[in-house]
Amino acid sequence: MCEPRRSIAAAIFALLCMGIASASTTVVHDTTLVPYTVVNGTIPRSLTAVPGNPAAGLAIVKNRKLGNCIACHSMPIAKEAFPGNVGPNLKGVGGYLSVAQLRLRIVNAKLINPDTIMPAYYRVAGLTDVAKKFVGKPILTAQQVEDVVAYLSTLK
Repeated sequence: MCEPRRSIAAAIFALLCMGIASASTTVVHDTTLVPYTVVNGTIPRSLTAVPGNPAAGLAIVKNRKLGNCIACHSMPIAKEAFPGNVGPNLKGVGGYLSVAQLRLRIVNAKLINPDTIMPAYYRVAGLTDVAKKFVGKPILTAQQVEDVVAYLSTLK
């Protein structure tokens, strides 16, 4: 993608990240997941009673069999080969998105942008073409979501 297009995409992403696209409250409850409430483009409350661990979050975003965030996003991570460029560069994301905004993007970015290709990391309902061994299981646990959010929030 050429630089002007990337800049436009980054600007659109930033506008969506500021919560301009949403001004509502939705309570999400699925018996297999911790219930959470979406408020104005955020999930303000932690999914767990345990604070996220940034080091564990870094391990998840780098793990190509778990979070695999680096497949689509470039991040300031040393010695990572082949970072993606499909999603926005996450350098500095903790400086312009709040923890609550980051949480929603990890849990289910489709609640902000229904056309995104980013997977919903904490969703089990309404999915199609799920491998049999993963049916009824989110990609990340509630604690793993909090760990990723904790890591991303350090990227200032």
